[in-house]
Amino acid sequence: MIREIERRAGVTPVGQAVLVLALFAQVLGRVLRSEAVVLLAFGALGFFAVAWSLGRRRLGLSAERSSFPTRLREGQAVDVEVTLSPAKRVTTIVVEERLAPALGRAVRIPVASLGAGESATHRYRLRAGRRGVHDVGPLSAEWSDPFGLTRHRVQLAPAAPLIVHPSTEPVTDRVSSREWEDPPLRPPVSKPWPTGFEFYGMRDYVSGDDPRRIVWRAAARHEEPKYLVREAEQGITDRINLFLDTDREWHSPGQPSETFELAVKVAASLGMKHLNDGFSVSLDANGRRLAASLRGRNSGIPLLDALAAVSTEKAPLRDALSRLMHSPQGNAHNVVITPHLDRETATRLRLLLERGRSLLLVMVLWESSDFASLHRAGSLGCNVVELAAGAPLERVFQRVVRAVRTVGTPQ
Repeated sequence: MIREIERRAGVTPVGQAVLVLALFAQVLGRVLRSEAVVLLAFGALGFFAVAWSLGRRRLGLSAERSSFPTRLREGQAVDVEVTLSPAKRVTTIVVEERLAPALGRAVRIPVASLGAGESATHRYRLRAGRRGVHDVGPLSAEWSDPFGLTRHRVQLAPAAPLIVHPSTEPVTDRVSSREWEDPPLRPPVSKPWPTGFEFYGMRDYVSGDDPRRIVWRAAARHEEPKYLVREAEQGITDRINLFLDTDREWHSPGQPSETFELAVKVAASLGMKHLNDGFSVSLDANGRRLAASLRGRNSGIPLLDALAAVSTEKAPLRDALSRLMHSPQGNAHNVVITPHLDRETATRLRLLLERGRSLLLVMVLWESSDFASLHRAGSLGCNVVELAAGAPLERVFQRVVRAVRTVGTPQ
């Protein structure tokens, strides 16, 4: 309470003590009918008024903060300079740059004396400790009266926003697969994307093939001229839907939540991988769509911006899956990132699989994970990635669990 009064009213703890004693002496003097005690109380109030008037000076100080990147990667550091230029002589002030807790402690610059026309520069390092949208500043000056009873503050520069992108790692996601090729294995709803990325094999060159696909090293091994062309697996789509489970009920507690930050990292890594491959990427949270139909490497910035600002909410994952079930586009590859899979959500995922939707399920595990969720995930029959904190994403995604689909309702 004392600190809050100091921040709002500008009265230091010493000044608050003087006011309390003056009020107590006023009451005590009236009770005892002592004019001396009453005069002592009025003297303390007058002393406080003089201190307040002495502290209410015009500072005449301007400050300029150097420009810095508006977007940083998680863990990246940048140097910031603060330049002070007074219009008149200033003494005994403290310049403070407030920082969000994720960026570090507040920077306090004591200024003993600075004459008119002079300038002082202070440099400090800003480190992006955690993803999010944070404020740098405001930059303010603070000073007190000669007796230390009051404290005054004036803003020198407004706060500047800083977006910290989540970190990413290399990942593998097989959007192409032979199981989605021509009948009888292709579901009737699925539509192929003719060019895949995974190597399938080589075949003889026929008229009309692209000469750039000829494997010249293989042709040189044969005595007679024989040309072979490289063939890739047929893809099913060039559209990727990322579904990030933002339900705070099932993520690990704490601020920040360990499982939620890991889920955001997975979404960022998968999104950047597919954008670099030329896919169209959409991002959904439980409550709403965060980004739609992003394509190209330059689209990585709005994707990471959306993931930097995302937070947990009180909304179940089945709300996002309901939007997917009513979507007219049935030929997208869907990635669901969640720490928990209840019976109703598993049922909706099963319906999507029966409609021919491509699905990768990423289960984020922690010490309180529900084993029934893993059982429901395994019973779906889709590709499942079991991810725990601290595990390298590239290695984990290379060991995708292909579960056997069982008949019946998810337990």
